[in-house]
Amino acid sequence: MDATDLHLNRVQSHLYIFLDEGGNLDFSPSGTHYFTLTCVTGKRPFLWDAAFPSLKHDLIEEGLDIEYFHAAEDRQRVRDQVFPLIEACLSSMRIDSLIVEKRKTGPSLQPLIRFYPEMLGYLLQYVFQGVESDRYEEVVVLTDRLPVKKKRQAVEKAIKTTLSRFLPPTTNYRVLHHESRSCAGLQVVDYCNWAIYRKWSRDDSRSYDLIKRAIRSEFDIFASGRTYYY
Repeated sequence: MDATDLHLNRVQSHLYIFLDEGGNLDFSPSGTHYFTLTCVTGKRPFLWDAAFPSLKHDLIEEGLDIEYFHAAEDRQRVRDQVFPLIEACLSSMRIDSLIVEKRKTGPSLQPLIRFYPEMLGYLLQYVFQGVESDRYEEVVVLTDRLPVKKKRQAVEKAIKTTLSRFLPPTTNYRVLHHESRSCAGLQVVDYCNWAIYRKWSRDDSRSYDLIKRAIRSEFDIFASGRTYYY
């Protein structure tokens, strides 16, 4: 076995899950109407790793001052160039999303320490139903670096608890919090989540339509639930 074979074996032994969220966790009528959790799952080599830095430098040469891609903050002319790059990568990834209509979230479920584990559990169960996790030596979950310690601890605990439920004992896992500017995969899931959130919150499916063929699950968890406030 030569060095190339060793590298490919190592690459294929790891499964990556990039996780992002949309909306806020304010469950009062003044909060966002929806909360979304979205993940992009794939394995190396990531097709976006070369494409994103190249586009960034193209845009810099066009006169923009851009450090990294963030859908909510980027100009439309930037989004118009990022989504085609993501489209070109869709065959090598899967997208799963959980949709929460917050006014249908019961009061007992709203505290972060309970809400996050339950919602994340529902999301990841769809991922692992479609992925042969026992093929991988390790699952690596990456989220954007979370500024609030309490939330970071709750998110990490939720992810680890969920992974321990769904992964075979022989599969290791890690949870990493990186700055999204340092990781193209986190920028990809940010764009995918933004597109899904726009579809649900603003009935705007223009960007969603560009990525929908890679969406494996999109679950409105309280579709038939009662409403607690208006």
